[in-house]
Amino acid sequence: MGKVAVGAAVVCAAAVCAAAALVVRHRIKSSGKWARTLAILKEFEEKCGTPISKLKQVADAMTVEMHAGLASEGGSKLKMIISYVDNLPTGWDVSVVEHCHILISELFVLGIKHDEKGLFYALDLGGTNFRVLRVQLGGKESRVVKQEFEEVSIPPHLMTGSSDALFDYIASALAKFVATESEGLHVSPGRQRELGFTFSFPVRQTSISSGTLIKWTKGFSIDDTVGQDVVGELTKAMERVGLDMRVAALVNDTIGTLAGGRYNNPDVVAAVILGTGTNAAYVERAHAIPKWHGLLPKSGDMVINMEWGNFRSSHLPLTEYDQELDADSLNPGEQIFEKMISGMYLGEIVRRVLYKMAEEAEFFGDTVPPKLKIPFILRTPHMSAMHHDTSPDLKVVATKLKDILEISNTSLKMRKVIVELCDIVATRGARLSAAGIVGILKKLGRDIVKDGEKLKSVVALDGGLYEHYTKFRTCMENTLTELLGDEVSDNIVIEHSNDGSGIGATLLAACHSQYIEVEES
Repeated sequence: MGKVAVGAAVVCAAAVCAAAALVVRHRIKSSGKWARTLAILKEFEEKCGTPISKLKQVADAMTVEMHAGLASEGGSKLKMIISYVDNLPTGWDVSVVEHCHILISELFVLGIKHDEKGLFYALDLGGTNFRVLRVQLGGKESRVVKQEFEEVSIPPHLMTGSSDALFDYIASALAKFVATESEGLHVSPGRQRELGFTFSFPVRQTSISSGTLIKWTKGFSIDDTVGQDVVGELTKAMERVGLDMRVAALVNDTIGTLAGGRYNNPDVVAAVILGTGTNAAYVERAHAIPKWHGLLPKSGDMVINMEWGNFRSSHLPLTEYDQELDADSLNPGEQIFEKMISGMYLGEIVRRVLYKMAEEAEFFGDTVPPKLKIPFILRTPHMSAMHHDTSPDLKVVATKLKDILEISNTSLKMRKVIVELCDIVATRGARLSAAGIVGILKKLGRDIVKDGEKLKSVVALDGGLYEHYTKFRTCMENTLTELLGDEVSDNIVIEHSNDGSGIGATLLAACHSQYIEVEES
């Protein structure tokens, strides 16, 4: 073999060796990145751990905070707001439209006679959308004759702008809806239109048609509304857009759910909302409320609006991602429990962990996908769809990544990591929700069986997270059984209470119409 040939062979061999070494280095590097991805996942899973011992500590802490919040104003992170609802319904004619039952039943509390007639409106503001409704009431015989509604999205900039801007937007949408009244759906001549206002944020209610905003939640942050009467803010906005309408009733959705649950089942003792946000209400013995200074109600009971989203305890399994989410939020240090368990935040927690994987382990390649940098781009419904993917190749996960984050060409093992991540976040939220419920049952002395007594306790649940996120719901219910034990669990029932807050608000408006006395005289 000539020198040239030998030289060529050496060069060739060297090239092959270099290429092989490059492949090996690439594999080692890839292996290292994958190991880092798994390490991030494992560390997150450990920090999110909710063993029964920890959940019992969370439940005990919830009970302690409930006692503190009932003892004095400002005595706890839990507001424990006295609702002035001291008597709940136990049922009504089953011919009533079933899906209206939640706040229809609340009318029992407020003395409705069920013979109201006429056209009434409702505004249901509880998150990033609001609903406007109109209902034609036909009195005792016809009940709800006709109903129409429209759902409107709130632009993100209005959630952090001024009070006038938000309420002007809502009033304008309401005015447009009023302008579409069809034939036969009109108020009687000479009468002012009347509205029931469902407002699902912390409010200190001062009368049936007034209440001051304590604070915003669910991503809203409008400083000049805090401390103001929300009915007054809406009324001024309606005047500015030329809409002649009176707010006859201000309603809280959680207490409505409790009243609706009691209407269906006399054993209902509490209600929990698990949706965009989260809250709980329950029936307390009036003598167990030290901060209550009025006459004890005849029923001996008082409904308490807990505002439990603001619960906080050193026993909560907070991670670096939760702390960063809170620091970046509109209300740092507030609503910690809500930020761990509610629909507004679960998808965002998943996004933050994926971002760390992308940044530190190149999970999605050499660069972090631009869309992954956008807060709240991955919503909880997207997370739920991926978590529930049962296809062999996790096709739904691949589709969501491509459609929402513009990430394509993911491997099956990557998609499996994402499903596992969704499971960790949902499981923690569901188990903490269960611990919160046990805290309420413990406060009521219903977490044990006394002398063989079979005291049945029903908790009414509502909200999109509970209703639509099946794995979350199943995990929460299983955890309740795990925490309480089989004997006690046999006496605890979770019931889904269907949403009817909008129509209920129209009935409340009818109940408190300014024209009732005119008709009765």
